[in-house]
Amino acid sequence: MSVLIVIPARYASSRFPGKPLAMLRGADGTSKSLIERSWRAAQSVAGVARVVVATDDARIEDAAHAFGAEVVMTSPDCANGTERCAEALRSVGEDYEIVVNLQGDAPLTPHWFVEDLVAGMHSDPQADVATPVLRCDGRALNGFLQDRANGRVGGTTAVFSRSRHALYFSKEVIPYTSDVYDDGGDTPVFHHVGVYAYRPEALHAYGGWSAGPLEQLEGLEQLRFLENGRAILCVEVEARGRQFWELNNPEDIERIEGMMREMHMS
Repeated sequence: MSVLIVIPARYASSRFPGKPLAMLRGADGTSKSLIERSWRAAQSVAGVARVVVATDDARIEDAAHAFGAEVVMTSPDCANGTERCAEALRSVGEDYEIVVNLQGDAPLTPHWFVEDLVAGMHSDPQADVATPVLRCDGRALNGFLQDRANGRVGGTTAVFSRSRHALYFSKEVIPYTSDVYDDGGDTPVFHHVGVYAYRPEALHAYGGWSAGPLEQLEGLEQLRFLENGRAILCVEVEARGRQFWELNNPEDIERIEGMMREMHMS
């Protein structure tokens, strides 16, 4: 299936202005910007026809051009990454079977997460969108709970049906469990990884819908698909020893750099 990867990136993040240009130091001491690390993660995905950075900011455009990325300029009025991907798809003007939104704040995304999404879309023709979910071990779940106890938004969690179609996504930890889990033990909570694969028709339709109450309350763009009756396939992926964390807040830089050191990622 022909695949376009779009990396949406905006400068004016409410929680972390200038986030795409934040520097992350790898295990070898080399620092690269968040947007460059996200672009390099996209380049490692097999079977992709094209990778573009979609932004509305000249500073991000200049930085992306400096490390060799193709850039598509998009409107500052895009409310989220999905709207920016839809505009980028219109701009590139080519016929792709799948469009992947590899968000620019997830530089640790393994290539097989995206490859598994494309395979999931191929095997489930009823799915309009696919997104990865990762079963939390106790360490990850306890990190989510600690973040919420301290008033921080950590990861997003997902619940889904037996057909693996999403029922809901939340910044709260769902489903509720009162059990205590060891760091290495499996839990019933699934971390939603902020990567999406869309069929172009669904992506084009997205921009014509207004944000519903659930999307507005949670601040989660994918809920617009659910509120409009579209099917999101949750593809369970395997970490294979890799740690994963999105850069949501400035304090996440230290956490991600620590993970990179542990995984010997330069």
